[in-house]
Amino acid sequence: MAASLGNLARHTQRFCATPSIARCIHGSNNLQRHHEGKVKVTMVPGDGIGPELMIAVKEVFKAAAIPVEFEEFWVSEIMDRASEDTIQQVTKSVLRNGVALLGDISSRLSAMGGELASTKFILRQRLDLYANVVRAKSFEGYKTRHNNMDLVIIREQTEGEYSALEHESVPGVIESMKIITREKSKRIARFAFDYATKHDRKKVTAVHKANIMKLGDGMFLESCREVSKLYPKITFEAMIVDNTCMQLVSNPNQFDVMVMPNLYGNIIDNLAAGLVGGAGVVPGESYSQKCAVFETGARHPFAQAVGRNIANPTAMLLSSANLLEHLHLGNYAKQVSNAVADVVNKGKARTADLGGYATTTDFTHAVINQIHKG
Repeated sequence: MAASLGNLARHTQRFCATPSIARCIHGSNNLQRHHEGKVKVTMVPGDGIGPELMIAVKEVFKAAAIPVEFEEFWVSEIMDRASEDTIQQVTKSVLRNGVALLGDISSRLSAMGGELASTKFILRQRLDLYANVVRAKSFEGYKTRHNNMDLVIIREQTEGEYSALEHESVPGVIESMKIITREKSKRIARFAFDYATKHDRKKVTAVHKANIMKLGDGMFLESCREVSKLYPKITFEAMIVDNTCMQLVSNPNQFDVMVMPNLYGNIIDNLAAGLVGGAGVVPGESYSQKCAVFETGARHPFAQAVGRNIANPTAMLLSSANLLEHLHLGNYAKQVSNAVADVVNKGKARTADLGGYATTTDFTHAVINQIHKG
């Protein structure tokens, strides 16, 4: 533990390719925010199976004696829309701690009291979590149609179609605004190329629909091209989103890092997750200049599984391992991620989504046993 905390003390010296990603990766954690040697992390269990997945995380952290203290906030939109006071408390906590672990806060399909923006959307806007990163990587012991997949999907998530700007111009006619700005397009492009540089990735693919949306997506594509010229060692290509989906399901290994606007990224996240085992196994994370939020990489399919103890905690556990890596608690991060990979690869405790019969509790205990063996 002492060695890991020593690494944490050097947190602000962490190398990054350029200042833009440096500000994203260096959260606001510092030694003054430790309580009894523990790092304080904001936790929002969310709706649905979120609380069950967070229990799995807490049990694994306890078993591995990981020096993290969770500051929990219960936020829901299904049970009752989060109040402004609650949203402010969560926002302040995340900014104060610099890191958070977030469960899915389900969005109602209809507006509540005329409010279009969901709670999760408001939190992302308040925190300016502009860069969402999802890594879809195959498990060696779980065979799918395409093996040896390892691609990263980066999307801009503060504008685009998810701007919550809709109105009924005349009865029966809805106008929904898609917002694309040059500033934010360049910002996410720089993030993608910085990410590729830092993680020794060789190619960045910009995904767009500029052949139809010539102004909006055209400006996004132009911004990516301009930024790519600053990174001559990284190959750049552009691909129309519909062709991208076809290429993903036929030959996903051609992709390395992908960058795109909000809606396309949300769709491709889930498509890529399906290629490696489903939403239950893909971790995700979101960055602003001041904080990092770790969450599952795709929408979990177990809405009907609430309280049935059958949800797969793999994605949330891998997200928590990425959180530890972000905090420079690398030894603990490897303990968790290696244990999860071993359990999935050996297939002795697979949940229903992976074709097995293990419960959430079974899987969690298998991970804990693997950590103890290690």
